[in-house]
Amino acid sequence: MGHHRLYQRKHTQEPYVVLDNTASVGAAAGTATAAGLDAGDTAVNARDRLLRKISAEADLPALGSSVSRVVQMASSDDEAVRDLAHFILSDVALTQKVLRVANTVSYRTSSGTPVTTVSKAIFLLGFEVVKTTALAMLLVDGMSTKHAKNVRTELNHALCASIVGREMARRSQYRDAEEAAIAALFKNIGRLLVASHDHRLYSEISRLVESGKFTPAQASMQVLGCSFDLLGEAVLREWNIPETIVLALASPPAGVLKPAKARQEWLQQVAAFSSAAARLIPDMNEPGQDAAAKAVLTRFGHALNLDQAKLGQLFASVAEETRVLASNAQLTMQTDEHVEAASAIAGDSKTVAPGSASDATDTGLPSELLLDLLDDNQPLQVSDRHASGKPMNARDLLLAGVQDVTHMMASGRCKVNDLLLLVLETLYGSMGFRFATICLKDMQTQQFRARISMGDNHAARQAGFAFPIASARDLFHLAMDNDADLMISDASAPKIRDLLPAWHRSLLPDARSFIVLPMVVQKKQLGLFYADRTQCAPEGVPPDETALIKTLKGQVLTALQSR
Repeated sequence: MGHHRLYQRKHTQEPYVVLDNTASVGAAAGTATAAGLDAGDTAVNARDRLLRKISAEADLPALGSSVSRVVQMASSDDEAVRDLAHFILSDVALTQKVLRVANTVSYRTSSGTPVTTVSKAIFLLGFEVVKTTALAMLLVDGMSTKHAKNVRTELNHALCASIVGREMARRSQYRDAEEAAIAALFKNIGRLLVASHDHRLYSEISRLVESGKFTPAQASMQVLGCSFDLLGEAVLREWNIPETIVLALASPPAGVLKPAKARQEWLQQVAAFSSAAARLIPDMNEPGQDAAAKAVLTRFGHALNLDQAKLGQLFASVAEETRVLASNAQLTMQTDEHVEAASAIAGDSKTVAPGSASDATDTGLPSELLLDLLDDNQPLQVSDRHASGKPMNARDLLLAGVQDVTHMMASGRCKVNDLLLLVLETLYGSMGFRFATICLKDMQTQQFRARISMGDNHAARQAGFAFPIASARDLFHLAMDNDADLMISDASAPKIRDLLPAWHRSLLPDARSFIVLPMVVQKKQLGLFYADRTQCAPEGVPPDETALIKTLKGQVLTALQSR
């Protein structure tokens, strides 16, 4: 269905239907049906009216665009890790939340070393874990503006369900089983939208369900004129979420389920089970919950190969991870009692949730550009940032990056692209650059071209960052010809400006300080690292930082040679 149906501009002349009178909504639905209209059409009309109201109050399409972009990143794609890291890094708040999650006890690796970069988080925790975490945080940021209790309840439910789905995916033999975590995350999107944008309607539906006379589907039809599921399906389709996930949100047949015959049926079962489990886990210490858990086990146990012990272990693990995720998403959980209760069901089992420069006269380069290991004029300062944007504790951040790269290389499962991304992110963050890129030789075009980038407007700058392989008397070729690591603290100085090629002055006219690290092996030029700031950097690069930067470059060269 087209955008024109679901999302109306705020200034459109068509009046919005304010759905805050439950009696009138129910009456309208009944009148329409009595007049001979198809009940399905009535539900669709009610759904569209509610979506128009939501769109008038919030930037739902923008949230949908972000969600869709992340959902469609496939872990099998070589570019996926880079794209996910770029997406997260482009949002400071999202970056902080993902790193906080990665540094909690439930996620921290056995080494106990802190996770300081998004690239390392993806490497250690796994692409799908970070992807689902990012989606969950996007949902929290997009829905929690009113901080109502029922919004928090539904967000906690979504987070918990996504973790259940992820655990079930780990046990599955189906290809791309990780989609189950995303399907579970969005299973209650209809309820979440109503809770976030019309508390009165949400409360009325809850009241009807609590009366015992209505199922959630019946209550939502009574109040909204359409089901939560229909509302959620419309939103996800408008967000261009893959059809396999949308179809997975449909409820499976009633009664005891049999093992799925195909992947789509399994996704549907897992999404339903995850949602049911997420309703139980926060209240496992409440009277009567044992019966509810047994009912869930009876319905899903055979289909999903679960028994009471496995269910208890799953609940204990998920309860702790949900508490961690909700805490780092700045959502309020009821208490930690549900963790203890779930552990008791598991039989008190302890379940831990899983991942030297040449002389300037000889080189043609001004001597002050060179990263000189012997220059000890700049003592390390640790606190805040320099005026250039460079962190005062750059040495500590660089050291952490060297350790991260060392661990990645020692793991035996290191991919060169992942290593390049981690080194680039380390340089970018540790030194406070605004744009950073890795430029590699392209024999087909006879150019050095940017291949991996991050920072402000990185895609456009990467596209324009290219220069001929043929040697020329400019700063970049001189750096590679002499294998000299450079730090330009003031690009406006005359002898620096004279060495800047026209393409650089055109592409990055506001670069005031930057770094150039050639990658040369046995006089063979492979490319270079480049990163810049818009402010001059009179503080320079002290020898301890220089040594760490050279170490990072050396690690990359080692990986490239072993490829």
